[in-house]
Parts: sequence; structure tokens; C-alpha cells
Amino acid sequence: MADQATYTHGHHETVLSAHRRRTVENSAAYLIEHLRPGASVLDVGCGPGSITAGLAERVAPGRVVGVDAAETAVEQARAAAGGAPNVEFAVGDVEDLRFDDDAFDVVHAHQVLQHVADPVGALREMRRVAKPGGVVAVREADFGGMVWHPNPPGMDSWMPVYYKVARGNGGEPDAGRRLAAWAREAGFADVRASASAWCFATPDERAWWSESWGGRLARSAVADTAVAEGHATRAELEEIHAGWKAWAAAEDGWFAVLHAEIVCRA
Repeated sequence: MADQATYTHGHHETVLSAHRRRTVENSAAYLIEHLRPGASVLDVGCGPGSITAGLAERVAPGRVVGVDAAETAVEQARAAAGGAPNVEFAVGDVEDLRFDDDAFDVVHAHQVLQHVADPVGALREMRRVAKPGGVVAVREADFGGMVWHPNPPGMDSWMPVYYKVARGNGGEPDAGRRLAAWAREAGFADVRASASAWCFATPDERAWWSESWGGRLARSAVADTAVAEGHATRAELEEIHAGWKAWAAAEDGWFAVLHAEIVCRA
């Protein structure tokens, strides 16, 4: 395994389209009860800032900062924010946050720890910048908990390839089930765990999701790494993509993504 994790998915449009679709309502609903006007929020791994913008609306006039390791993502987030007065974006690393101790009321991360080489260390760093009594909130998918129907030829091969790529990059696709344990190892005594899911079942949802993930397996950094590391050939990845398309075309097609969530008191 790599000493340091790499962002496995890269920044192909198949990936960014998924990031831009995320909102507070569909990706951080468990956190809403902890948001209040005037609260300060750090959104770690903010991507193009769609969740960050929703957080800023809910805590206005409170200060919201979004950080991401990718400059391209930060630039997109700034452009999308349109100069909102209480939100700012910067390049930043969850394992080395450039903020003072006790700086934020809420520290949030969505789909970040699965890509981090030291998730426990990242949680300690998130705890460091949270105010005493503040909230550290994290939501992660669990790839082992994903289920779908039907399973056409080709589609059943996508997850073994992804596991090899992600773990080879130092990440953990089954991060969701480990969240609460990681939080306690990081020193949190007050950890509230929950779960929620995304579901893709309508024709439009299936078409979008199949291109997001089937396309990702064929054209993104996931595909490039899979080929470079010998996990799959380009032809095999195209077969996987075709399987995703066949799933999307099925009238009874259905896909659920299980997420684990934790709310920890600093």
C-alpha cells in the first residue's frame, strides 16, 4: 500500500458531475440540526463547493471556509459561490489544516476519509481545529454495502477493480463501517453514529449514475490507474462500462449507496 493516499477518482467530468450534484439536503442532512446562524464552519474536501454553499446559507452570517487539496476544485468552488459574503475557499490538506486550534464551531467532511492514508490522524486534526464543545461531522460511503439490481454481464466486475485501485492508492473503500471506530481511536468520547443512503431508480437517475460510475471506470484516473497497475485492460473496462449501461436501461434497475455518518463532540 502507498505511504500516502492519492485522490483515486481524479477530476474527470464523470467525477466532478457527481460532486456538483451534492447538497446539504442529499449529502449532509444528518448535520442540519447542528447548524445555526452565526456558527463558523470548516468544510474539508469541499470539491466544487456545492455542499459548502448550502452550509453557508444555513449559518449566515457565520463564516464558512471550504478547503480542498486540488486547486482546480477550489477555483470552481470560488466561481460557483458568486462572491457570497460569508464563504471563502482555499487549498488545504485534511492531514495538515492551516488553522489555529479551536477555530470552528463545526468541522465537516464528506467522502474524504476513504481517500486518506491516515484517517485517524485526519480526525485528530479536524478535532484540533474544532472549538471545545463543537462538532466534527463526517459522512462516508461503504462500497461493501452498495447493492444493485439487475447485475448484467460486465457490471459485476467494476467493484473488484475499484477496490484494487483505491487500496493501492492508500485508501479504504469500506470507510463507512469504520468511521465510529476511527473517531474513538482519534480521541472522541462523544460519538453519535447513523446511516443513510442514496438511491438511484428512475430512468434519469439511472442514466446519470451509470455514466458517473461506468464512465469513471472507463475514462477517469480510476481507469488510468487500473490499466497502469495491471488490474484491468482497456477492453475489460469498456465491458464494465457496457454493463453499467445495460443496468441503466433495465426498467427495474435500482442502486443503493449506503453511507455511515458520525457527529462527534470536540
